[in-house]
Amino acid sequence: MKLLPMLKYTINVILFLVSFSAISQEAEVEEVYKDRYGIRLGIDIIQPIYSLFDDHKKGLEIVGDYRITKSLFVAAELGYNDTTSYEDYFNFTTNGSYIKFGADANIYKNWIGMENMIYVGLRYGFSVFNQTLNEAVINADPFLPLETLSEPAHYNGLNASWISLVFGIKAEVLHNLFLGFSVSGNKLVSSKEPENFKNLFIPGFNKVFVNNNGFGFNYTISYLIPFYKKDH
Repeated sequence: MKLLPMLKYTINVILFLVSFSAISQEAEVEEVYKDRYGIRLGIDIIQPIYSLFDDHKKGLEIVGDYRITKSLFVAAELGYNDTTSYEDYFNFTTNGSYIKFGADANIYKNWIGMENMIYVGLRYGFSVFNQTLNEAVINADPFLPLETLSEPAHYNGLNASWISLVFGIKAEVLHNLFLGFSVSGNKLVSSKEPENFKNLFIPGFNKVFVNNNGFGFNYTISYLIPFYKKDH
């Protein structure tokens, strides 16, 4: 898979930035014994990049977290997606919005003055969306006349929910500015489907694989708005 070398390269770069930020932040004496608490807001940059090169994929995701203890953060993602998917005998368009919320636990032991993260987290996701079956081969039997869908079929008012296990990295590359990367394994909990069409793609969940499993990833840039500080 072409994705694996890119993921490996990204992880190596972010781990390097984690180490680099540790050295640069040692000079900030006034911050040595203080941890910042506040809200961190950002966006997933991969979806807008996809939109530039693929007219069939459009979307935006806003990410955020809020620190409640030294290593525990509440977190959420909010977004929308408009994607056309192509299968062997049909293609369909999915558009809708989603929200994912849960918590992250930082398992990285920072040096004094650092606030980087290597974390694991849990999410509950919910999406409302529409599906449009654009084209389909109704009869693909080579011994019978070929039949195709006469006009697009629209399925509105659909929804789905799922749970996700998340692993990610966030590194402070400039003061209050973080770059991050995360991967998630998704498991579908519920899915409202039309009688004659299965939900094969769900905004926020992505492609639905066998046994209602899914996979997601993002690259984020975010900014920390500190509200107060606590002793380390």
